[in-house]
Amino acid sequence: MSGVRLVTGPDEHRPNGRPLLVVDVDEVVLRFVAPFSAFLETRGFRLHPRSYALGGNVTRAGGDQAVAGDVVQRLIGDFFFAAVDDQPAVADAIAVLERLRAVADPVLLTNVPAAQAERRAAHLGRLGLTAPMIANAGAKGPAVARLAAGARAVGGVDLPVIFVDDGPTQLASARGAVGDLRLVQFVADPVWFALAPEIPGIWLRTRLWTEVEAAITAIGADRRGGEAIAGSRTAS
Repeated sequence: MSGVRLVTGPDEHRPNGRPLLVVDVDEVVLRFVAPFSAFLETRGFRLHPRSYALGGNVTRAGGDQAVAGDVVQRLIGDFFFAAVDDQPAVADAIAVLERLRAVADPVLLTNVPAAQAERRAAHLGRLGLTAPMIANAGAKGPAVARLAAGARAVGGVDLPVIFVDDGPTQLASARGAVGDLRLVQFVADPVWFALAPEIPGIWLRTRLWTEVEAAITAIGADRRGGEAIAGSRTAS
C-alpha cells in the first residue's frame, strides 16, 4: 500500500499480526492548535487556553467572554473546510510512523468531518505517510475495540494494542472498551500539553514522537525475545 487509504470502518482493516497501533491525527500527527488559532484570528476570534477544551476557550477578539458551543463547532467545521489540506505535520510524526511499520500495524483514527476525510487522507499521503485511515464520529472506544478484536484474531489474544490520542475523553473511551490496552496521551502543543489532565492508567504521556518510537520498538523487541526463548525451549 502506498499513501493513506481511506477505509469505511474498523472491520475493513486487514491486520498483519504485528502490534496494533491506533493513532489520532489532530495535534498528534498533524498540528491543529496553532493553525486553528491563526484561522480564528482571520474570523475575528481568538483561542484563549484556560483549560483543556476548545469549548469555553474561544472568545471574540478583544473580549474575554467565551462564545457559545455551537459557534465553536461551526468554526471548527469552517477550519477543516478551509485548511484540512494545509495542516503541517507534527515534528517527527511521519518519519516515526513510517519506521514503526516494521514492528507495528499503524491505523489512523480521526474525527475529521466526513466531508473532508478524503482530503485529509490525500494530504497525509502527500506528506509521506502510508497507513489506512478511518473517519470516526463521536467516541472512539467502539472503533478501537473492533480494531483490537480483529488484530487479536490474527495475532493472538495477547497481541499488544496501543492507542495514541490527545483527548482525555477519547482515551477514557478506549480504556473502557478494550482490555489490556496501552494508552499514549500525546499532545504536540506545549501549552496544551501542560493543560491536559493526566489520565489514570496511561502507559506513556508525551509530546515527542521519538519517545513513542522507543516505547513501541521496545514492545517489539520483548515479543521477539519471548518468541526466541519459547522456540529454544520447544527445540530442546
